[in-house]
Amino acid sequence: MVKADIVRSIELKMGLSHEEASQQVEQILTIIKESLQDGDPILISGFGQWKVRDKQRRIGRNPKTKDEYDISPRRVVTFYPSNVWRNEISKPHPR
Repeated sequence: MVKADIVRSIELKMGLSHEEASQQVEQILTIIKESLQDGDPILISGFGQWKVRDKQRRIGRNPKTKDEYDISPRRVVTFYPSNVWRNEISKPHPR
């Protein structure tokens, strides 16, 4: 599923025009991105949580040549699904 699919789904389920649904999706994504850039976690009950983590500088190693190199410090976003959703998706899917 891509963003256009989400917009289309919102159009159909909420009876909005394509432009209105697209604006709603863009606004939600903007809020999420700005919050994460500020370092604030995002928690959606029953779905999961996004957190920004700071990773320290570390030494990496090429497994083929065994050469070492520096991996620079950076910020990464991690997602943790809620226990409720994790239990739902772990059930066997009927095919």
